[in-house]
Amino acid sequence: MYQYVLAIHIIFVVCWMAGLFYMVRLFIYHTEAQEKPEPARAILSEQFEIMERKLWWIIATPSMYLVLAAGITMICLMPGWLQMGWLHIKLLFVVGLIVYHFICQNKMNQMRQGIYKWTSTQLRLWNELATLILFAIVFLAVLKNSLNWIFGVVGIVAFSVILMMAVKIYKRFREKK
Repeated sequence: MYQYVLAIHIIFVVCWMAGLFYMVRLFIYHTEAQEKPEPARAILSEQFEIMERKLWWIIATPSMYLVLAAGITMICLMPGWLQMGWLHIKLLFVVGLIVYHFICQNKMNQMRQGIYKWTSTQLRLWNELATLILFAIVFLAVLKNSLNWIFGVVGIVAFSVILMMAVKIYKRFREKK
């Protein structure tokens, strides 16, 4: 039974992460569309709102709930895991990802109301945060050993620095065009 629940968990983690990654991409394009002249701005905004709403309510949010249901089921099937430190840290990252999810939902609602508080560069950096959380969760779930996950977390920090530099370089490249 556990293997089936694990498979469901992994499948919907992939769906949830794809939804989160693509949602923030849509936010970036939606924000950049505000620089277009009318009527292009209105047409693009309307289209992005439709795409965001469908992605959010048909893929991202249901996937999140299925991930959580499968995760809780796995803990019920393997209650001894609650005694392991790696799981506590992984669950903290999962809570962080849930917070990230609802911040994205708030951003979607703001954009629908015509409120664009973040620039496309800030949204690009925001998109990388989900990547870092995903890396942390996968390293913890796969490695489990305390020494190994410490190296994994150090790697995640180094990876985040590289991502930040890449976003800055990309911004400079775009501004030169």
